[in-house]
Amino acid sequence: MNEYKRVFVIVLDSLGIGAMPDSRKFGDVGVDTLGHILERMGTLDIPNLQKLGFLNLHSGGRMRGAERPLGRYARLAEASNAKDTMAGHWEMMGIRTESPFHTFTDTGFPPELIAELEKRCGKRVIGNKSASGTAILDELAEEEINTGAMIVYTSADSVLQICGNEETFDLQNLYRCCEIAREITLSREEWRVGRVIARPYVGKKKGEFKRTSNRHDYALKPTGPTALNALKDAGLDVIGVGKINDIFCGEGITETFHSDSSVHGMEQTIDICGRDFRGLCFTNLVDFDALWGHRRNVEGYGREIEKFDRNLGVLLERLREDDLLILTADHGNDPTYTGTDHTREYVPFVAYSRKMAEGGPLPEAESFAVIGATIAENFGVPMPEGTIGHSLLEKLV
Repeated sequence: MNEYKRVFVIVLDSLGIGAMPDSRKFGDVGVDTLGHILERMGTLDIPNLQKLGFLNLHSGGRMRGAERPLGRYARLAEASNAKDTMAGHWEMMGIRTESPFHTFTDTGFPPELIAELEKRCGKRVIGNKSASGTAILDELAEEEINTGAMIVYTSADSVLQICGNEETFDLQNLYRCCEIAREITLSREEWRVGRVIARPYVGKKKGEFKRTSNRHDYALKPTGPTALNALKDAGLDVIGVGKINDIFCGEGITETFHSDSSVHGMEQTIDICGRDFRGLCFTNLVDFDALWGHRRNVEGYGREIEKFDRNLGVLLERLREDDLLILTADHGNDPTYTGTDHTREYVPFVAYSRKMAEGGPLPEAESFAVIGATIAENFGVPMPEGTIGHSLLEKLV
């Protein structure tokens, strides 16, 4: 169909918009990431999101939608049996995850797994429990530095995380240990976690420790080809910004940019907008989730949305006539809810182009996969066999 030469998909990581009907099955009752942030804060300075129709889709606090929204908007349900980053992003590009990845929140990792990790890495493991990244550093980083041990921990997500001080552990050694951990977790089905994450930090004593931007995710490859593979195979550009390359293990990506923060990720996206390319720019902005959602920091989350909105205004000014912008999320992470886990929620779909005749609501979709299917149809590329999703392209012109 080739309506648009370039498509920009920006994932506001964890910005859910209300509980799904099955959320109780995931331990989530009455969750609503955006709604509860608006309730607690009353208002946010987000004029660009507002004019696109974001608040027409989901209002709250003292904020209401635009009288004449510029974008087309819908609520997307998650078809996958999951509420994590990988499943959410994979579903956007056509893959439904049937079996959730294993978690070790309550038990820590099995002794056999830890023993194998110690043997192959040559380091004693400390931690081996579920914890927040900042708390585990305050508790154990001094011991790691002084003894040469290795902090291993998990969370409510399906992750095995290894901390390493950039000076005493050495960044390349940390990456080596994470590669070993990835191999070990794939050696048995019951150890299969969605991601192994390298968590480097700096500092020498409690109160000084700070995680750096040299994080690296070792994810599983998608369980089949996605819309990204189809686009790349058709000779189109597929540019990943932030965690996108890690989430898809490089599958279907032609160019990748590491981001130091969500603000940096938007700055990179704006720079890419100034280039000439044909295809997709796929951006993940992780700070909403990593810095504020998991830490249950409502005000921090709200301020991050405001920072995003300011750069969104810059991007909107630079979009060309034949560009399509899609804003969405991969799951929820209600900062007012108990615990530290993601929350099972609907996500937003807000699309805008200068070419659109008018904005307004679209019907609710049963899957995030409408995103990948829409992009594929736009470029006249068939979705890979076995993928899900239907295109909304005819409604976005």
